Amino acid sequence: MLRIAAIADMHVAEDSSGKLSPHWRRLHECADALLLGGDLTNLGDTRQAEILARELEAVQIPMVAVFGNHDLHSNEDDKVRGILERAGVTMLEGETTTLRINSKTLGIAGTKGFGGGFAGACGHAFGEWVMKEFMRETERMAMRLEENLAALRTDYRIALLHYAPVKDTLAGERLEIYPFMGSYLLAEALDRAGADLVIHGHSHHGAEKGITAKGIPVRNVAMPLLKRAYTIYNLGAEEI
Repeated sequence: MLRIAAIADMHVAEDSSGKLSPHWRRLHECADALLLGGDLTNLGDTRQAEILARELEAVQIPMVAVFGNHDLHSNEDDKVRGILERAGVTMLEGETTTLRINSKTLGIAGTKGFGGGFAGACGHAFGEWVMKEFMRETERMAMRLEENLAALRTDYRIALLHYAPVKDTLAGERLEIYPFMGSYLLAEALDRAGADLVIHGHSHHGAEKGITAKGIPVRNVAMPLLKRAYTIYNLGAEEI
């Protein structure tokens, strides 16, 4: 069994110093890896990234992360990525990584994902070029996620996202913003490729647990929702 700690939407800002590290300092005693599901910073600038990097110095287990929309706001994502990678975080965007934990291998496919909505109330790549580009961005990310998951040859596979692949975990959010919270295209990619667990954030007022059409467990780990510095899921347990 692998113990996965996960959190998203920490929105680290200038006043965040010392707020997370006390909770993460003994994380190695109860978890084998820490997954961070985007909106790591509030505005995506290097100063906030440096603060987060110092908080992450307390973590003694492998760390894997994706960006969220807030992390891209300042157009400094390359610099932010460099800061976090120097702090020991494996950053993924359309990429995979494999961790060897005890005698098991864990493959993680990561992408921010994007919006577009869900079956019955979704956008299409039709009409104005900006709408086409909006939907094609999601299509590209979903296709890459599917390819990466399918290519993993590991004991367990996790999809690490920021945007939601199912609307189950958005329950509690206003219906009007669902198209900006995630896309069913991500769930379809997940079901075609297969995974043991899906982690995402972005939905501060949603629900923790959801499931894809083919039964893959989806978990929303946004910190404003969970109201704690991490949660743990046990891969290999009868119920995650």
